[in-house]
Amino acid sequence: MLTCFFMSKKWAKWAWGGLICLIGLIIGDVYLSVLFNQWYKDFCDVLQTPKEISVFYDLIKMFFIITCTASLLHVLVRFLSNHFSLRWRQAMIQYYISKWAQITTEVYEGSSQRIQEDTRSFAQLIEFLGEEILRAILTLIAFIPILWPLSSYITFPGFNFPGVLVYCALLLSIGGLCASWFVGIKLPGLEYNNQKVEARFRKQLVYAEDDKKWANVLTLKHFFQEIKSNYSILYLHYTYFNLWRSLYYQITFIIPYLILIPALFEHIITLGLLVQIGKAFEKVQHSFSVLLDRWTQVTELRSVYKRLKEFESTLK
Repeated sequence: MLTCFFMSKKWAKWAWGGLICLIGLIIGDVYLSVLFNQWYKDFCDVLQTPKEISVFYDLIKMFFIITCTASLLHVLVRFLSNHFSLRWRQAMIQYYISKWAQITTEVYEGSSQRIQEDTRSFAQLIEFLGEEILRAILTLIAFIPILWPLSSYITFPGFNFPGVLVYCALLLSIGGLCASWFVGIKLPGLEYNNQKVEARFRKQLVYAEDDKKWANVLTLKHFFQEIKSNYSILYLHYTYFNLWRSLYYQITFIIPYLILIPALFEHIITLGLLVQIGKAFEKVQHSFSVLLDRWTQVTELRSVYKRLKEFESTLK
């Protein structure tokens, strides 16, 4: 999965050149989020204590400049990321087909599903999660130096030590990730089983498309019943996992404001500074929690990876 793309001379330009370009574009995007963080502070301070009207219009002008640039960067990142994942998938397919043609061992659910569907899912999930994780790392590098000194404004008893907001964000994220791991511990296995039963059903339909004797109603009903049963169990487990995740997000959103409210009422910070700290905390906490925020995709990737590793073992 990795070596056929990153260790291949044929794909080196796309693998490493594309990755470097993506990193550069995302760095620019993160820098704009830092500018937005400062803009929110200035904008809210102007609303709280109005100054000359020209200051307000200057801020509105700055807003549109940052927004348009960020939108352009976002489009460029998506375009390059799409092509990067497509080339990765192409490298995997070419490698699998070259090996697959030389073996006699077949995967029960069908090699065609692994080569076509699983490589597509793997490439799309890697594209999405890779971009999110890279953005999270760069966001932490940019916002921790901002949030750390802002922690000095806190007067809440027991929370007035250096870098307290960074530590709070880190502890909340670690706690949320550990809890999510246990709450959703059965999800990867269910996703894996789900892909297996879907593959068996699809394989039977493909056979029936060429020869209708395979279109046995009882067999197809049996395969679909397996799909239905697996989805019912999967939905049940996702229900309580989503309930936990929703509660977690609601609680973590309010925490920085609860800590900062005493400083606001004591006139130590302005409304603009409160908003700036709250948004910086949100950036840091979400970056620490990137895997939790994308747990559904992480679960799908773990199951797809397991299936592709099994398939690769038959190619050796």
